[in-house]
Amino acid sequence: MDQEDLYQERVSSARTEALFVALTLIPLAVFAWRVPSAGIDGWSVFLLAVAAMFLFYSLNYRTLVIRVSADVLRLRFGLFEWTIPLQNIEACSPDTVSLWRIGGAGIHFTPLGRRYRAMFNFLEHPRLVVSLKVKKGPVRDIAFSTRKPAELMTLIQPGSSASRPHG
Repeated sequence: MDQEDLYQERVSSARTEALFVALTLIPLAVFAWRVPSAGIDGWSVFLLAVAAMFLFYSLNYRTLVIRVSADVLRLRFGLFEWTIPLQNIEACSPDTVSLWRIGGAGIHFTPLGRRYRAMFNFLEHPRLVVSLKVKKGPVRDIAFSTRKPAELMTLIQPGSSASRPHG
């Protein structure tokens, strides 16, 4: 944890990692079975591309790092990071949207109601959703997995000591 961080959490999921590894190995096995008989054809290339995509998922979506400083909430999933100024957080609450609606683990973007949401999530662990005062592109809400939702919600809730202007 950096000196300026008020909170840091590393969230991972063995269940999500196992899913992504399986989704890497299955098309890779079918590719290896197909190539000796059919050669390198369109389906073989497709299977290899699907395996490569899930290999990227396996490596990139291993750990979600959540960091809160006096000014910002940072969510980092491998190569991807989302920074939310605490002053732009309108509300923070538990996320109750079904995983079936979300579409699984990783980073997803979807409309929910009349709001567009970015999600950094795993198949397990509770999630928080923060509503933005000023949207970032089309995104109005950001949901993310955490093992400590109550502690984190207290820290980033508008009006908390972390989200007050410093000067």
